Amino acid sequence: MKVVQRLKAIGPGAMVAAAFIGPGTVTTASVTGARFGYALLWTIAFSVIATIVLQEMSARLGLISGEGLGEALRERFDNPVVEYLSIFLVVGAIGIGTAAYEAGNILGGAAGLATITGVSSTVWGVLMGLVAGVLLYTGRYKVIERALVGLVVIMALSFVTSAILIGPDVGAIFAGFVPGIPSGSLYLITGLVGTTIVGYNLFLHASNVQERWSGPGDLPQSRTDTVLSIALGGFITITIMVTAAAAFETGTQISNVGRMAEQLKPLAGPYAKLFFSIGLFAAGFTSATTAPLAGAWATTGALGWDSDMQSTKFRAVWGVILAVGVLSVLLGGSPVEIIVFAQVVNGILLPIVAIFLIYAMNQDDLLGQYTNGPVTNTLGAVVTIIVVWLGIRTLLSVAGVL
Repeated sequence: MKVVQRLKAIGPGAMVAAAFIGPGTVTTASVTGARFGYALLWTIAFSVIATIVLQEMSARLGLISGEGLGEALRERFDNPVVEYLSIFLVVGAIGIGTAAYEAGNILGGAAGLATITGVSSTVWGVLMGLVAGVLLYTGRYKVIERALVGLVVIMALSFVTSAILIGPDVGAIFAGFVPGIPSGSLYLITGLVGTTIVGYNLFLHASNVQERWSGPGDLPQSRTDTVLSIALGGFITITIMVTAAAAFETGTQISNVGRMAEQLKPLAGPYAKLFFSIGLFAAGFTSATTAPLAGAWATTGALGWDSDMQSTKFRAVWGVILAVGVLSVLLGGSPVEIIVFAQVVNGILLPIVAIFLIYAMNQDDLLGQYTNGPVTNTLGAVVTIIVVWLGIRTLLSVAGVL
């Protein structure tokens, strides 16, 4: 009976998982597995633990304070200069992050449909944007939540089955959880972190838990939801990397959807491209819906606007983010390169949001007895320091300094 009750608690956390299991995760994990084999599995393990730590804070903030992360930050600062600077940094990070993600989401989903239909990805990208826009415009949270939970489950079954059938090297899998940084892997490590610990998800979670629960009494259900959903998302990412590592010779460079689809041949045979393309579309569509939603909650909360899903300003914000994704399709470019780049951008911007979240979680007047304890603060600080280090190293590497 307790198991059933725990499963019924799954909801907002599943939206977070659906948001980070997008084309970015599928593509970055596939590219990494093909190029470095199982060597970077430890990165996913770290990212999952870090995501659970930060998302638990975000959900707790929403439940206890009744505010979104953007609202909480806006009300913390008495000095107008500091207040506006914090709003600028957060909205800037979320704006750039969600725009980059949305470009990858629409491009990835459209590329999946274009691969199996032969119809231009431009056409599919515009159609995806329109459908996502209609779904968001309804403002019906439950419809969105149920659709995304279902798609996450389908993707999980597909990749888990493929990982079993492909017969990976079990010893190499265990060795892959031992931290190490192979030459030339830093860019993809930051991408894997950026595709799992998503800055805008921290805003999404703080707001959408309030649609499902209210008050301290619901913290156990919220934590169960967070841990189970994110662990499932991380497991899916691991299976994607494992199938790619087993399917391709280490060092393989992947540049298109058809090549990535080869990792599903043990499961789907000649239909591998069809299955993979449908999965990429599903991943793209789930994230194409949640990224604008999270961006709207973050921006309206930080600016003090009405955060109701049916308010004009809320709709205007997610509309702009969605339009950026559609525009990216119209402008063209390599979907794989753009998608991986978007994850790296988010990995670099993540520390800004993490620092503000930890700051908010230590405000007694906001959370009372539910502020962070020493252990949670330490874990949060370790996560933040690591992602800051990764971001700096990646920027220096791209600049040619390292």
